[in-house]
Amino acid sequence: MNRATAPPVRKRPAAGRRPAGRRDPEATQHRILEAATEEFARFGYDGARIERIGRRAGTNDRSLYYYFDSKKTLFQVVLERVYLHLARAEQALNLEALEPREAMKKLIAFTWNYYLEHPEMITLLNTENLHRGIHIKRSSLATTFSNTQVEMIKSVLEAGIKTGVFRADADPVRMFLTISALGYFYLSNRYTLSNYVGIDLLDKNRRAQWLKHITRVVLDHLTAPTAEGY
Repeated sequence: MNRATAPPVRKRPAAGRRPAGRRDPEATQHRILEAATEEFARFGYDGARIERIGRRAGTNDRSLYYYFDSKKTLFQVVLERVYLHLARAEQALNLEALEPREAMKKLIAFTWNYYLEHPEMITLLNTENLHRGIHIKRSSLATTFSNTQVEMIKSVLEAGIKTGVFRADADPVRMFLTISALGYFYLSNRYTLSNYVGIDLLDKNRRAQWLKHITRVVLDHLTAPTAEGY
């Protein structure tokens, strides 16, 4: 299984002079990225301001640009960190130790709860989609993270197919998209949909029922007989 790789600590050329007082570059970058994640999640890419990020991180614009040469680069690294944290959390699930159906149920619940508990991920990805994915296209790590997620699902499906639990044509990419879509759409559109359908989608009982629905949809598909066109 592919392992998620952390974005490297960004280093400037040796000829460049490090801003005074910045003797711990990793800690400084961590503060900047934490502040930038909050700023981009709250205001989007276009509304985010470098000076607010600097103030929140306890640094200045010069130090920020020393490590991240542009707002575009900073946003790219923020997106990479978001994907990295998700991939690492998934790897900790230890799905290989579970029976295939239970492994799939655990993965579905994890995905739903991760989106629920990390609303900043949803807003950041919404922002990136508004920009047609131009920032993440620059990242060499994006495919590493997606491959890690798909490979995890593939391993679960292969175990289920081998034991006859899952249908033989179960596809890991389609399952990845299905699980992601059913959780992401519900939460990313929760405010407009709550008004549109006249119910509070964030009500605790409704959230629990939706997780059951996602689980049923996925498992019903995976355990259905293989049929042409289905």
